[in-house]
Amino acid sequence: SFVQGNPAALLLVEFAETPEENGKRLNELVELMGDLGFSWSDTNKATGGVFKVEDPAFQARIWGVRTQGLNIMMSMRSEGKPVSFVEDCAVPLEHLADFTSQLTDVFHKHGTDGTWYAHASVGLLHVRPVLNLRQDLGLRQMRAIAEEAFDLVAKFKGSHSGEHGDGIVRSEFHERMYGSKMIRIFETVKDRFDPDAVLNPGKITRSPKMDERAITRWPENYAPQTPDTVFDWTAWPGGLAGAVEMCNNNGACRKSVGGVMCPSFRVTGAEKDLTRGRANVLRLALTGQLGEDAFASDDMADAMALCVGCKACKSECPMSIDMAKMKTEVQSARAAKHGVAMREKLIAALPRMAPIASAFLPVSNLALKFGRLFGFDKTRRLPNFQKPYSGPETGDVLLFADTFNRHFDPETLHAAERVIAATGKTVGVMSVSGRPLCCGRTYLSTGQTDRAKQELQRTTDAFRAAQDAGKTIVGLEPSCTLMFRDEAVNLIPEWSEEHGAQILTFAEYIIQNPPAGLDMSGLDVLVHGHCHQKALGVAQHTVDAVKNVLGANAQMIDSSCCGMAGSFGYQSETAEVSREMAELSLAPTVRAAPKDTVVLADGFSCRCQIKDVTERKAMNLAILMDKALQDHVTNH
Repeated sequence: SFVQGNPAALLLVEFAETPEENGKRLNELVELMGDLGFSWSDTNKATGGVFKVEDPAFQARIWGVRTQGLNIMMSMRSEGKPVSFVEDCAVPLEHLADFTSQLTDVFHKHGTDGTWYAHASVGLLHVRPVLNLRQDLGLRQMRAIAEEAFDLVAKFKGSHSGEHGDGIVRSEFHERMYGSKMIRIFETVKDRFDPDAVLNPGKITRSPKMDERAITRWPENYAPQTPDTVFDWTAWPGGLAGAVEMCNNNGACRKSVGGVMCPSFRVTGAEKDLTRGRANVLRLALTGQLGEDAFASDDMADAMALCVGCKACKSECPMSIDMAKMKTEVQSARAAKHGVAMREKLIAALPRMAPIASAFLPVSNLALKFGRLFGFDKTRRLPNFQKPYSGPETGDVLLFADTFNRHFDPETLHAAERVIAATGKTVGVMSVSGRPLCCGRTYLSTGQTDRAKQELQRTTDAFRAAQDAGKTIVGLEPSCTLMFRDEAVNLIPEWSEEHGAQILTFAEYIIQNPPAGLDMSGLDVLVHGHCHQKALGVAQHTVDAVKNVLGANAQMIDSSCCGMAGSFGYQSETAEVSREMAELSLAPTVRAAPKDTVVLADGFSCRCQIKDVTERKAMNLAILMDKALQDHVTNH
């Protein structure tokens, strides 16, 4: 790490000359800092020093930390948050140290501290005092700090708006910066070009006071409600409301390329269909600003309607807003108040109904053709039931055979069984008294959280017993397998993150236990990562398995959510949006790939979507590994 010890501050110094000149100047910097008493080698003055970074890749990682620095500071879980109102003060560089020291004294005088960040080289350090603006005390502190900060700026002949502009928060101080005559000129220009004040009213001219409560997020008598919740939100002050309030409107969810967040917004472009919009609606509902029972209202359901539960906001939002869990809270509240519709009951009951349906395959698959009677889109091809996968219940490695692969794509499980056996292990399938295990996701996604917990409890009990017996558990369906690293840790008291980490994805198992002799060198493979794989940081494992175990060429498709998202893509009211999500980048990339390029998608829903919108068949990693295994057996 480039952070040595526990420093009070880090100053990144960059030289941009030739490598030889950079090295010379870097050594001069080390010497200069040593003369000032900052040297790692002098134990009597070990107050800091210079950490040299000459590798470009390492430098890029450090600048990445700098890029995320503000977001990291803003993510503190407390009622007080870093507030931007004096963050743009700039002073001549020779005065920066004195200004910084004296402004810190101002913060301490008013009972708080600040977070410092950004570019010292131009005399501008972005600083945000930590304040709780829900309280009148916080507003008084903000006013007092602003007054004294801008006095300091004037003392050092600087500017209170060095980079970001003025806006509402600094406009009232313009007269002290520019003088009353200049302010009258501003007002004259404004009136001449915008006589009705419709363009950004209250900015620059005739602005409100910066501490008026009416322009904050916290109106008079702001009091978040504390509804009964499914998940444990006690890590945030204020519980669920505190987690919702973590959204600081930074707008990272409005991106249109790169990453996954936020697939619904990328299709509709509507504020209500992205993480920020939903968080704001939740905050207004939880504070009574949308009327009684707003949390379980139809309007709230509409705000959540296009959220596919991809969890991208959990990992890509700087504030780690977990909208997937928040949507579950809304669905649970609505289920408790309004009940569960027939279609959602059918979806939730799939794990229990599938074994029965699989016993009567022709009749069951015929019934699927009438899905539109229950609100499924008539243009969608519902997957047919297959003869379900079955296997022994004992083995060194136990497969967690999810409902979808077991009953709709059993060959994936058979392939996984053969590949794992080739690693020298005996293979069985997890079950209890002959009844398949289930993660409970279908119940959770329809608001039937009590039933979800029952399934999770039954399954985690079985998993813990198997782990205690030294068994390795491997899952193939990302949304089911990874539920034990996320929701289950929150919902089941006896289930820990350590337990969840021991439930391996198939790619993880193969990387740790690679079968010998497999070779698919020369094969080109496109990998579509499941949203939950990406959110929990394991999507790359599939690419690594293809490259390192098979020797093939593998590339991750730069795509957002495929759009199927369980039943989302089959529902009549969301089927079209589902297809549009796929068309953002996934479908065009798959269509453009040569016919001999293999398309991998570990998610069952992802494979269904790819087939439906591109007519290309995608496969699970287990299928590709099994093909390589069969080729090896044939050739040897």
